[in-house]
Amino acid sequence: MTRRWQLVGRRLASAVVIVLALTAVLFLLQQISPLDPVHAMLGPGASRQAVLAERHRLGLDRPVIVQYLSYVLQLAHGDLGTSYRTRRPVSSDLATFVPATAELTVCALVLALVLAVVLAVGTTLRWPGAGLVRLVLIAGASAPPFLLALAGILVFYALLNWLPATGRTDLTGTSSGPTGMLVLDGVMSGRLDLTLDALRHLVLPAFAVAVGPAVSIGRVLRSSLVAGIQADYARTARAKGLREWQVVVRHVLRNSIGPALSMAGLQLGLMFAGVVVIEQVFSWPGVGQYTAESIPVADFPAIAGVTLLMGIVYVAINTIVDLLQALADPRIDV
Repeated sequence: MTRRWQLVGRRLASAVVIVLALTAVLFLLQQISPLDPVHAMLGPGASRQAVLAERHRLGLDRPVIVQYLSYVLQLAHGDLGTSYRTRRPVSSDLATFVPATAELTVCALVLALVLAVVLAVGTTLRWPGAGLVRLVLIAGASAPPFLLALAGILVFYALLNWLPATGRTDLTGTSSGPTGMLVLDGVMSGRLDLTLDALRHLVLPAFAVAVGPAVSIGRVLRSSLVAGIQADYARTARAKGLREWQVVVRHVLRNSIGPALSMAGLQLGLMFAGVVVIEQVFSWPGVGQYTAESIPVADFPAIAGVTLLMGIVYVAINTIVDLLQALADPRIDV
């Protein structure tokens, strides 16, 4: 138990160091940026006295180290600055856009894990049709996410008219629920129509994001499964009369899941990048669309806020993955 708590402490300390390093990089980029935040906030016609007064109010006339410490302190209190474009706090903007991105990312991650397990276990046990599934997934992963998204729109919306192509729902008058995630809010409020409609809108964008990570995770998991079914403990399980699928599910899978978890943590970063692009294709009102609208006008606080948020989520997920690996395999040392 002590060794596991040591592992938790070390991973959390590493996560804090990485996040602090990310804040330092963002602060440095803001310092070397040619865009003056005061002129961006007051406009080009502001007088010199107004500019100096605003710089003093924002603390931009203080030493750099003091500015950085103040920046970190503000971040610790949830203050990400004010957007130059919307003139609202970045934290308020993110509170509006994050639920849509979170819903899409969670759905894509779950779909990627399911497809990865089906791909790995199916090809290992040689299920009927596993080869076709493997071919379809690899073909999909070889295409860029935006191209896969466009192909899905052309086939399932324009040609077959099975799935919607844009937005989160076709229903009107749907007020924002407690979580902002339409599927979960629909379940919590007992609105089956909202839940099903939100799921229909999630299918195409989630699949476009999930295919690439699913293949990468599935390949790693399959390699571990192939090595595991040849191990001594697997032969012992067979000698006890267990069927092959029972050997894989009960014994081999747990011992093989560590490398797949590591790959899942790495693939999460690629999923974030894919979500930013996919949200533009499907007009998904999330963080990706917010970022895309902020980049052309050089809205640095908004861009930095999104970058910091994604970085914290990425570090948190990988920390959780490390802890899950230790839980799945007690042989992992601190």
